[in-house]
Amino acid sequence: MFSLTSSMRYYLYSYPTDMRRSFYTLSGIVTNQMGRNVQDGDVYIFINRTCSSMKILHLECGGLVIYHMKLESGSFKLPVFDQNTHTFQTSWQDLMMMVQGISIDGKVNKKRWGKPSK
Repeated sequence: MFSLTSSMRYYLYSYPTDMRRSFYTLSGIVTNQMGRNVQDGDVYIFINRTCSSMKILHLECGGLVIYHMKLESGSFKLPVFDQNTHTFQTSWQDLMMMVQGISIDGKVNKKRWGKPSK
């Protein structure tokens, strides 16, 4: 069940992340490099170098959960980062636009894989 809502705070890590990383390493990045506490209930988003894979780390009542999305084609459109920080606070709407491939400036929709029509 996808239990992320618009009332949560979302933080996008501003550096490429190795998608082989799992719970302990991603929570270590949150603590050591982002300066946040994974137990606060916030949502942390990690993207790989080619912007084709995304992992979302979130603490739920049963423990840590990772959502992983890998694109078959196309790439995620990332927001512009401030070079002085390691994180970028984003919103639920921005996350959904990234996942759906919608450009934030509204110019062009990013390419996504779709079921072939018969």
